[in-house]
Amino acid sequence: MEQEDKERLERGAEAELNRRCGDGTVQKVEVLQYGDDPVIEPGQAMVRVILTPTGEDPEAALHAFERAHSGAIEDLRKTIAQAMPSIGRVQFTLPAQPGERGHPTISMSVGPLDRTAPGRSLTAVMARLDPRDVEVLDTLTTAGIVPNRAEGVRWALARIRERPAYTQLREHIGKIDELKAQL
Repeated sequence: MEQEDKERLERGAEAELNRRCGDGTVQKVEVLQYGDDPVIEPGQAMVRVILTPTGEDPEAALHAFERAHSGAIEDLRKTIAQAMPSIGRVQFTLPAQPGERGHPTISMSVGPLDRTAPGRSLTAVMARLDPRDVEVLDTLTTAGIVPNRAEGVRWALARIRERPAYTQLREHIGKIDELKAQL
């Protein structure tokens, strides 16, 4: 994403959200790209909306904002999806306090939630990966072998499924299950 487009989106989103939610509600809007945050995949970007602290419990403040301004949030998601398809997520958060490791966020997908082909039954799985594993998935994505990290994991599992050792492993598990049933 070009710097000029990024800055225009940041200024426009901040002004529009402050207009709709009350001046000063939004402290800053940032467009983050691959490398700025580990959750952002190659070729993708994320919009982070940093809200002005209200003095109450940070998690309660975020959820109160979400309830009070759901229409503005949904309009922002739709506008981003149409204007900037490379942006996959919008995140709402409060500024990190000194010494604070993590802080509550509300994160949502911008594009369609279900990207599976019709007739396909897939199960969503969350996995925590170390940086080396993320690097492998990002390399596969950057090289164009897979379109994103989730497809990279599916691609790798399909390669394992094709190996003869996997078939043998499944057969042994079946035999173990038979022996367990006999006990």
